[in-house]
Amino acid sequence: AYVADKESGLQIIDISISTYEGIKIVGSMILFDCASDVMVSDNYAYVTDAFSGLQVIDISDPSNPEIVGSVDTPGYAWDVTVSGSYAYVADGESGLQVVDISDPANPEIVGSVDTPGHAVGIVISGNYAYVADKESGLQVVDISDPINPEIVGSVDTPGKAFGVTVR
Repeated sequence: AYVADKESGLQIIDISISTYEGIKIVGSMILFDCASDVMVSDNYAYVTDAFSGLQVIDISDPSNPEIVGSVDTPGYAWDVTVSGSYAYVADGESGLQVVDISDPANPEIVGSVDTPGHAVGIVISGNYAYVADKESGLQVVDISDPINPEIVGSVDTPGKAFGVTVR
């Protein structure tokens, strides 16, 4: 299990033991700011690190994780999801940031769209990113061209949208 553990960074936990008493932390990585979310793809953990953006961590050896790349996003990186060779970051007041992760050592922001609120949660389904945009509800973003994402729909929820899932 990979846990974004705020000021304690990324925690890697061995959950292969059949009893809860055997679960233990096997690796960790202190980050620069505040880990708020993590997504694992292949041998990499992509961790949102608040005002320090997105950290790319090699987890091929869980007991010795290593930061191999990073990109500073313009806002507060809250949430991340990975689809193909892109990481999509819910970046607070800076909206949605699209990061090319085809070279994990050199991630690069290649597209963005400013949402009307504060993007704090994100999920990808097909060619769409669904963004929990805090005070502006749900934003639907067409990401069929990741370099030019475009808001194609929205609904203002009565409260503050912090998370989203699609089924």
